[in-house]
Amino acid sequence: MGRAKSPLSPHLQIYKPQLTSVLSITHRGTGVLLALALLLLPYWLLSIAAGPEAYAALLNHFSAWYGKLLLLGLMFSVYYHLCNGIRHLGWDLGRGLDLATTYLTGYIVVFLSVLLTFATCLWMRLS
Repeated sequence: MGRAKSPLSPHLQIYKPQLTSVLSITHRGTGVLLALALLLLPYWLLSIAAGPEAYAALLNHFSAWYGKLLLLGLMFSVYYHLCNGIRHLGWDLGRGLDLATTYLTGYIVVFLSVLLTFATCLWMRLS
């Protein structure tokens, strides 16, 4: 008797994106982005140690459009990962696991991440 074939899982193209899956993928993506951004820390410290010219060159990159976009993305990633991490801590405590609360807290995470990113940008402009 032959072995029965197990069913294959459908590919991502078959599933309709849901808030929970999009937020989960975004959480993982921001975590990877933040880990990669840690490579900028030694580069920043080395530019300081190398002298004013090297530091000014780094600041020129950060003040260009692509540098500002990178910093904005990193800022959003920090706030999103923080807010969603707090949400996950609530789940670890057994709170907010029902579907309605999961969606509500998901929307709150997105709203707070955008709000905190915007507030930080505004604060940086004013200071």
